[in-house]
Amino acid sequence: MSIKIQQLVHFSLVAEMGGFRAAASRANRTQAALSTSVKELERILGQSLFQSGHKAQLTPFGQYCLPKVKVILKIYDDFDTDLKAAASGETGVVRIASVPSVAAKLIPSVLAEFTNRFPNVHVSLIDDNAAGVEAKLLAGEVDLALGNCLHMNDDDFLFEPLLSDPVGVVCTNDHPILADNRRAIRWEDIAEYPFIRNGTCSLLSNTPAALLAEKALYSVENITSLFSLLEHGVGITTLPRLAFSDKTENLCWLPLDSPYVERQIGVFTLRGRYTSAQASNFSELCVSMLKAH
Repeated sequence: MSIKIQQLVHFSLVAEMGGFRAAASRANRTQAALSTSVKELERILGQSLFQSGHKAQLTPFGQYCLPKVKVILKIYDDFDTDLKAAASGETGVVRIASVPSVAAKLIPSVLAEFTNRFPNVHVSLIDDNAAGVEAKLLAGEVDLALGNCLHMNDDDFLFEPLLSDPVGVVCTNDHPILADNRRAIRWEDIAEYPFIRNGTCSLLSNTPAALLAEKALYSVENITSLFSLLEHGVGITTLPRLAFSDKTENLCWLPLDSPYVERQIGVFTLRGRYTSAQASNFSELCVSMLKAH
């Protein structure tokens, strides 16, 4: 027979409380049941733990065992606590992939609150374009992802929409299309100007504005390079509102009025794959803090 944790607990309690009666009360057991438990432990070990006639006094063997038993019980208690904390999402790791605009503008507030609620959970945040985010989720490299559902296959993903992000035109502050002070732009208004295609221009697909991307003179995927070209007046482009940097002094963002285009930002996970408590907690917090009502 193997030694049971309960037997070690009872032995330690008797030694700590100085008697079987007090130990039985602490353990919420009868004295007879506690005594039987300790005797069974002695039988398995093949040595007495307490002196005959002095049941609370340790034998030399009992003195040898007690500190080792306490170490084992401490490890077990820590193990039990850690597993329960991890199961409830209070410790552990959550891995998140996000498109850059969401990572920069939406996640920080959620992450601050998440850290406040779950200070012992390690968060790994990776930003990538929409295709990269999807690939990382499919490969199991992350637990959940935030972005738009443009390429999402309903058979593979569960998507929780959070908010709509309208697409607009980005150009320099002195661009000719701003001459009439119009706050909204039609795609025909910008068709004559050099257009820079970027990764989000797929949002224009199946709309009349798709012609802009199809006839683009330039194609840039990196957002830093894109803004640099825009600031130098090389061309204009379209971007979702969240993808536009408000810190860019020489550029402006105006709504694309005709056609009106928007992307749905949300949280997505893989259908049929186990979602950890840590990931569920983060996802639920995103919904409570970011979802448009």
